[in-house]
Formats: sequence, C-alpha cells, structure tokens
Amino acid sequence: MTQIELKEFLDIKVSKYNHPRFLESDPIQIPHKYSTKEDIEISAFLTATIAWGNRKSIIKNASEMMHLLDNEPYNFILNHSPGDLAKFKGFVHRTFNHTDLVYFVKALKNIYMNHRGLEGLFSSHIENNSVQKSISEFKKVFFELPHQHRTTKHVSDPLKGSAAKRLNMFLRWMVRDASTGVDFGLWKKIDPSQLSCPLDVHSGNVARKLGLLKRKQNDAKALNELDSALRIFDPNDPVKYDFALFGLGVFEKF
Repeated sequence: MTQIELKEFLDIKVSKYNHPRFLESDPIQIPHKYSTKEDIEISAFLTATIAWGNRKSIIKNASEMMHLLDNEPYNFILNHSPGDLAKFKGFVHRTFNHTDLVYFVKALKNIYMNHRGLEGLFSSHIENNSVQKSISEFKKVFFELPHQHRTTKHVSDPLKGSAAKRLNMFLRWMVRDASTGVDFGLWKKIDPSQLSCPLDVHSGNVARKLGLLKRKQNDAKALNELDSALRIFDPNDPVKYDFALFGLGVFEKF
C-alpha cells in the first residue's frame, strides 16, 4: 500500500486500540487505580519495570508489588524504615526479585528526595527532540546508591544499544494525552513529539511486515529507524502508533 494508505490504515487501528477497553488486559490498569500524581507515576514505573512475559502474570505481580507498598506507593517510598522492607522476601517476577525491589524502593526515595522526582529527572537531559539521552542519564542517577550488579539489568540504557522498551512505554503512559482514558498526560515537561515507540517483538514484527522497519534486531538502531518512520505520519504524536502496531500483533496476529 502507498504511504498515504498505510497512514490511514494505522490511524484506524490507533482509534480502535487507544480506548479504555485496552485497560482490561493491559498492565497500565495498575496505575489507573491511583489518583495522585506521585502514586500514579511510581506504580507505573514499577509496573513497566516488570512488563515482560505473560501479561496476566505482569498484572498479578504488579498488584502484589502495590500490596507490599501498602497500596500507598509514594508514602511508602518516602517514609519506609529498613524493617518495612523485610516483607519483600519471596517476591519474584521472572528475573526481578525481592533484592531488586528493595533497591528500587531505596533508589526511588533518593530520586524524590534529591533529584526533583521522576518527572524532574527524566525531563532534564532531552537532546535532539528525543528522550533517549534522558533515559540513559536516568539510569546513572538511579544506580548512584550502593547496589548489587544484578539489579542494573532491570533499567535499560539506549545509549548502550538497548531499545529500552519498558522505559519508553512508561514515558508514553506519563506524557501522552489523557483524553481517551488510556495514557495519563501527567507530565508537562516532556512533549509527546519527543517520545519513542516501545519496541518489542510484537511491534517490531508488525513494523517489518508493513515496511516501517528493516533492521532485524529490536535494538536502539531499530528504534531510531522506526521513530523516523512514525514521525513522518504524525510528528506531534508519533507514539500513538504503538497502539496500532501492538494491537495488530497481539490481538489480530497480523
């Protein structure tokens, strides 16, 4: 199909999947349980961190994380004592375990106490109309406390070749317009035009079938290629096409 036809096709799929029905089976339902900015962004960040594998398992384990944080994630992050972290023992989602969760809680407290919170940190290093440098700088700050090396694998660095799917998804949740009831539109210091598509197996395979992506690996170079293609279709909100690519892959087996 022509580029115009492809844009029209994808716009139809965006309208179909950028809908509250999407929440019924998606991990984004977890932060939708909260109403305050900090509770939403912390629950979203932690949920996105474990968002790989079976989606039912992701939702179940993200809900368990919120339970461990007394369903008040911001209050727990700021005011927990060392003894409060003992109840994390036994928590696991695939390779993310209680040791990682303990560190994440400590790192998040450091970010809110010393680095103006998640929005302030992620919005500090935007370059070339892209959040990828910001993600890399975020990782440096996130691991400035003493930590086990094993935990570093749970925060990606696009400047070291990663597509950083989960962090790009988290940023989509926080930044994109909330008018459809899916994303939150909470963060105003980052523009939707600066976001990158959460590139994973599903969106990558569909993008290749549609001719939007040639590179075979789902890495930072592929992400840049896909971003360039999607920004032609909508330079102001290119990441809306994540709904189309993901929906076509997961729900329509395109």
